[in-house]
Amino acid sequence: MTDGSAPHPPTTTGGEHPPTPVGRRRAPVRTRRRLAAAGLAGLAVVVAVTLAVRGGAAPACAAPPRAGLPLAAPPVGGATYTGKATFYDSEGAGGNCSRPAAPANRLYVALGPSEYAAGAACGGFLDVTGPRGTVRVLVMDQCPECAPGHLDLSAEAFARIADPVQGVVKVSYRAVVNPSLPGPLTFRLKEGASQWWFAVLVGDHGNPLRSVEVRQNGAWRAADRQDYNYWLIASGAGPGPYSIRVTDVYGHRATATGIRMLPGQVQRSTTRMYGAGAATTAARAAKPSRSPSARATPKASVSPSPTPSAAPAEPDPTLIDAVAPATPSTVPAACG
Repeated sequence: MTDGSAPHPPTTTGGEHPPTPVGRRRAPVRTRRRLAAAGLAGLAVVVAVTLAVRGGAAPACAAPPRAGLPLAAPPVGGATYTGKATFYDSEGAGGNCSRPAAPANRLYVALGPSEYAAGAACGGFLDVTGPRGTVRVLVMDQCPECAPGHLDLSAEAFARIADPVQGVVKVSYRAVVNPSLPGPLTFRLKEGASQWWFAVLVGDHGNPLRSVEVRQNGAWRAADRQDYNYWLIASGAGPGPYSIRVTDVYGHRATATGIRMLPGQVQRSTTRMYGAGAATTAARAAKPSRSPSARATPKASVSPSPTPSAAPAEPDPTLIDAVAPATPSTVPAACG
């Protein structure tokens, strides 16, 4: 489980505010002993291979990556993946993706490091199918101990697709392309932000994001995504108000204007990422909410059908590098 908090930027003499490590999820009680045993077994294998190499013997052949599974990248496009699901409870916290809170419908998922991809998966949706049916979940958290294909669902989401008594079930899942949006883009400046240190959390974008840029002095400045899902310009972007341009992995691009320096407050713009009412620029300034808890939740995040509501689409190859599916490696001939 996570503590749901993003690191606060400490003051440094160099004028930058590097974040401290984000809180980590703990392995569920039901898996800790199994993980410990697996760790010992893995250590034994490493020692055996090392000794074999030193002794001149050929090392054992490793299995190639599963075909179709991205390496250090979030699930995107129309590909379907298979794996397993367990469940946990974030206790209302927003997970490693730094949401102010878990979604109101409590349908969310934590991904392993390779699919969480240092925050690249945050804010996207997956349709997960199990023995009982399909549920649509928001990618909200990271599961450090989960291997590729292992989804750690919320308890409520797991109950939609399987009997919780089972604990672990086989599933298939796919990214939802262009899911329904609950409203226009939202922006939250991080606590501690100022004209000298800029960090923003973007919400209600539907698809995983590729880039976030801030206009300053007539030019667009790229922000760097942090693994806790804030976009950072360490030297700051001025006092604002800001024009912020957001691009997702499928090439949708939207620009919101009038985002003000209001750390800790969720500001809802007038610009949708795509779909009805979408535009490349916002017509009016964003309206801040009174508190993070006032942020609208994506009520349309549940799908009763095992078929994604949007037609599969391929990511724009000009916008994606780290999210392109990896090509499976070839097993050496000596391995048979």
